[in-house]
Amino acid sequence: MREVCTRRKLLRQMACISTCLPLVKAVPCYGGVLAQSEKTPPHAYPAAPPAPTYLSPQDDQFLNELEHNNFLFFWEQANPQTGLVRDRCNVRSKETSIVSSVASTGFGLTAICIGDKRGFVSRSEARLRVIASLSFLWHKLPTHRGFYYHFANINSGERIWDSEVSSVDTAILLCGVLTCSQHFQDQTITQLAHAIFDRVDWTWLSEDTSLLPQGWTPEFGFLPSKWDFYSELMMMYLLGLGSSSHPLDIEAWSAWKRTIFEYDGLRYVGSFAPLFVHQYSQAWFDFRNKKDRYADYFENSVIATDVHRRFCLELNERFSDYSNALWGITASDSIRGYVIWGGPPAMGPIDGTIVPAATGGSLPFLPDATMRVLRTIHDHYPKAWSRYGFVDAFNPLEEWYDTDVIGIDTGITMLMAENARTGFVWETFMKNPEAQRGMEIAGFKAYNRDVSIKR
Repeated sequence: MREVCTRRKLLRQMACISTCLPLVKAVPCYGGVLAQSEKTPPHAYPAAPPAPTYLSPQDDQFLNELEHNNFLFFWEQANPQTGLVRDRCNVRSKETSIVSSVASTGFGLTAICIGDKRGFVSRSEARLRVIASLSFLWHKLPTHRGFYYHFANINSGERIWDSEVSSVDTAILLCGVLTCSQHFQDQTITQLAHAIFDRVDWTWLSEDTSLLPQGWTPEFGFLPSKWDFYSELMMMYLLGLGSSSHPLDIEAWSAWKRTIFEYDGLRYVGSFAPLFVHQYSQAWFDFRNKKDRYADYFENSVIATDVHRRFCLELNERFSDYSNALWGITASDSIRGYVIWGGPPAMGPIDGTIVPAATGGSLPFLPDATMRVLRTIHDHYPKAWSRYGFVDAFNPLEEWYDTDVIGIDTGITMLMAENARTGFVWETFMKNPEAQRGMEIAGFKAYNRDVSIKR
């Protein structure tokens, strides 16, 4: 079996990464209240990033092809009896790995809903696959207090690699489960989905803390690391708040830190972390034209994506492949193995590698800029394309092309492509009362953004 880096290990590594390159100024913002600094003058408003525009018919046709290929990964690289989806897959040879991940399975359940909507699979086949998946999740896949182990045997569901019971990977799975409940409007699917969701004991996870632990193992108990900085954690906290069986206390939403970053005149909530932290929660939760007492998180991801684009362009002097038509770095495979990299600030051994999921996962935020990159990769780097869409990463400077696709990277690309086209995942998922209740308790309010100021 290939050895992988779990997201828990990834985040632990990120906490230890030196931020010696002073490419960004960060001002701590604890509990959402911006801490003023004598060295950082106040800004009335961040500079406006490029305004998103509508997709052209040609863009829509290209994204349909991309989504179809992405769908094939989740359909073909799943065990039809268990519904579990492989964590990754070699696209150049026959895949024999038995490692599935619950996060990949969560993306896969949502992919089936998109596949049904798009006609990639028949309604009857999609329904039967979802029922098999949810039935296995409810009856057979091992859990602890309703939370699932990060990695499992794709055939038996047995825990793999002594992996942790993962809070955030369970949250990604739950988002897929709830999406199926609303999309199919099928009594069997709805009953299974509610049973799976209601079994999750958020009160156990938050028994003595408002900051949720990243996981738990039967050998050592709760992991010491907690979800305490802005990241993909938003989906997890909102699901917990929205639970009717074991809800989180409202204080949990304000417990995690919202650090303000500044780069090239732009200010946004961020972390010393790859770009995916601005994408994952927004694959399902619809933050458009909503804000809590701290931020408009959709607009925040627009700014963060444009900041990352500008950061990559600044790297052109070191890596000639980076340009306005070819940029994007997030945690991914590399010629030297799986790495955590991105920025700003620069983190990891950046070497000119391009990660398609960086732009694919940000399609709704900057459609023009991200489409330009995805089309460039597709049209000019054929070795980066496969039956399942883009390979996980490639480096044109070293003429290296990955042989693998990774479920969570393929998934975020597919879901955000559909959201950029139709908003389907947002609209379907947000029909769930759990999602609505979570955002309401967190204090989200709809508002009319003044585009003349923001854009």
